[in-house]
Amino acid sequence: MNLRTLDLNLLKAFDALIDERSVTRAAERLSLTQPAVSGILNRLRDSFGDPLFVRVQRGIAPTPRALELAAPIKQVLAEIQQILTPQVFDPASADFTLSVAATDYALRAVVVPFVTALRPLAPGIRVAVLQLEESSVAERMERGQLDLALLTPQSTAPELHSRNLFEEHYACILREDHPHATADMDLDTFCSLEHAIVSLRGGGFHGATDQALAKLGRSRQVKVSVPSFVMLLDIIRTSDLMALVPSRLLEGTAGLVRLVPPLEVKGFTKTLVWHPRTHEDPGHRWVRELLAKSCAGIPF
Repeated sequence: MNLRTLDLNLLKAFDALIDERSVTRAAERLSLTQPAVSGILNRLRDSFGDPLFVRVQRGIAPTPRALELAAPIKQVLAEIQQILTPQVFDPASADFTLSVAATDYALRAVVVPFVTALRPLAPGIRVAVLQLEESSVAERMERGQLDLALLTPQSTAPELHSRNLFEEHYACILREDHPHATADMDLDTFCSLEHAIVSLRGGGFHGATDQALAKLGRSRQVKVSVPSFVMLLDIIRTSDLMALVPSRLLEGTAGLVRLVPPLEVKGFTKTLVWHPRTHEDPGHRWVRELLAKSCAGIPF
């Protein structure tokens, strides 16, 4: 017998025969007929080159070789059963690194509440936040270099699994003592003020807000373009500029006033994305559920 020709059913039958010491009872245990078990016994004898069991007055008796094989075969079957048994995940004892690709917006809006929820429940899980490069997400996940990514439905590759986390909308922000911080923002005021925007690729002075204004025959004055939302908040807090930002960025932020935009600017859906290789893993499933609930403010 070798691994290429090994039939696990032979080992299961051997285990039943060594326990029951009866072909009849072993057949009942295996839900097989007595002739079928007798046939298996013959195959076992051929495989191991030993009679293994001999007939006695009340059933069968194991040979010394069978007794020698009994414990190792039982251990092998137990280990195989353990491999096939669904893993029970214990967050408190989990010890692995989770890699997440995110923009600075997603870092603040998603990763921060996630880590806050994660730490007391699974202190052994390490979180590595990586720079988001949308074009390489699928490839990095396939190679095992990335576990999760925070994208939008439009930028999610069809071969990846995904889950929508929330719908985001925009808010106007100004510093607290800005002359227009206490008044309702109308479209004329909005267009007359100077703006700052985020350009993730760098250097852009035109965005979704400008597209919405163009449909109304209006425009605005964009004076500053930065690659980071965190940087943008600091600029608005210390200048006369205003900005439209995703509203979740403003949770827990001091020194800024939030106003309702005087025009409709389409928001976006934030999506959690992962690879099929981690789809059924108990630890990753638990992590994904915790991340989704932390975004929704649901206790876990």
